[in-house]
Amino acid sequence: MQEQMNIIDILLNSGVVVQAVLVLLILASVFSWTIIFQKKKEFAQIEEENKDFLEKFQGNNTLAQIFEAANENDDSSFGIMYRKGYIELDKIREELKNQGGDSDYSRYIKEVGIHSLERSLRQGVNEANLILDDKLSLLASVGSVSPFIGLFGTVWGIINSFTGLATGGGSIEAVAPGIAEALVATAVGLAAAIPATSAYNVFISRVGRLNSQMDSFAQEFMNLIERNLVSTRK
Repeated sequence: MQEQMNIIDILLNSGVVVQAVLVLLILASVFSWTIIFQKKKEFAQIEEENKDFLEKFQGNNTLAQIFEAANENDDSSFGIMYRKGYIELDKIREELKNQGGDSDYSRYIKEVGIHSLERSLRQGVNEANLILDDKLSLLASVGSVSPFIGLFGTVWGIINSFTGLATGGGSIEAVAPGIAEALVATAVGLAAAIPATSAYNVFISRVGRLNSQMDSFAQEFMNLIERNLVSTRK
């Protein structure tokens, strides 16, 4: 306990620059942990809604019923993609109807509209990724910058300690507190960086997995549309 109090006393009596570095690193750590908890909750919500929507999508439901399910699961990445594709289908159908070519709907989709559907699904993927990637760059910044900020505090503290030796003499006992406070800056920098970097890597891995699942869903969506067009012609 006494050693702990000594460390606290050392930090409280440290230089302004080192104290500023420590405060900055502590704020960065609090900021990164806030993002970590937010993103963890967000990913869990998205993955849960993806599972729920996929069950409805793979059931014996009409396109309109699946669209309603997509609106109910508004955080689902698959739901975002489906809404984009369904709305594009509806626009194509409406445009053909206005031009008197509603009977050519199936042929138009297979020959021309399939490309617009693919672009719509890609827009859905991009929109979903904007949500998934949100704030991850901030975690990466904390993870990459914090060690260097801590190192700056360490270097500054050691320079001050050895400057005191050069100007006034003294022993190692005289500079030990300064070196201690300097090394604490490095430790705090690592304490801020390690969780942020680890969480960033975990979240990036989950983003990659979700993107693979979205690619698979895009293929399922196109298969569903083709089956729907076949049944429409019967």
